[in-house]
Amino acid sequence: MYWYLLLLFFSAFLGGAAVFLFKGGNHKQLKLVLSFSGAYLFAITVLHLIPEAYHVNDHMVGVFILGGFIFQIVLEQFSDGIEHGHMHQHHHDKAVFPLGIMVSLCLHGFLEGMPLAGGYKNELVFGIALHHIPAAFALGTVLLASHQSRNNTLFFIALFAIMAPLGYFVSDAISNGGIGNLQRYFNRIMGVVIGIFLHISTTILFEAGPDHKFNRRKLIAVLLGVGIALGSFVSEL
Repeated sequence: MYWYLLLLFFSAFLGGAAVFLFKGGNHKQLKLVLSFSGAYLFAITVLHLIPEAYHVNDHMVGVFILGGFIFQIVLEQFSDGIEHGHMHQHHHDKAVFPLGIMVSLCLHGFLEGMPLAGGYKNELVFGIALHHIPAAFALGTVLLASHQSRNNTLFFIALFAIMAPLGYFVSDAISNGGIGNLQRYFNRIMGVVIGIFLHISTTILFEAGPDHKFNRRKLIAVLLGVGIALGSFVSEL
């Protein structure tokens, strides 16, 4: 029943644990996955999430979308862009735990899981899962560079991996009126998440290549991501 939650958890966990198998900073396949997931998330946000958020005619939703976009910018001041799979900027000579990165990435993962309670599980789950693979790998790289033990690294990767499923359960409780009167604000909460998705996906696309240029493989990955999302949308018309 909750196969998509298991997919979210294990994609992030195994993506992070892969840091023990692959060394070095040049991971071309991960970059292609990142480009695909960024394009897919952008298309799903535009085709599904934004129209659904405005379906209730709440004109304040746009304010919360903008707020989510800015909130993600603030988060990245602490995470150093690890949500985009960045891993080449984090090197520590001392055993200093990257608390800011861990907290901001967990909050990011939690918020990304929230739209899954809105009826777009099949459309979103694969994009989020793919997006979390390079993010978790980058987190593992940062933790090892911070001289964390193998067990500690796996524990914190698992902590990040469980955030998206947890976001789903909290969002589901809100949408069904299980948490106070928050149900009336559900679309505004989703507006924040939409803003985060827009920032993450567009940043991934703009950073897809030097001088904002795509090589052929990355262009194919982006077009494939958009094409799959568009195909899913057209099939529901």
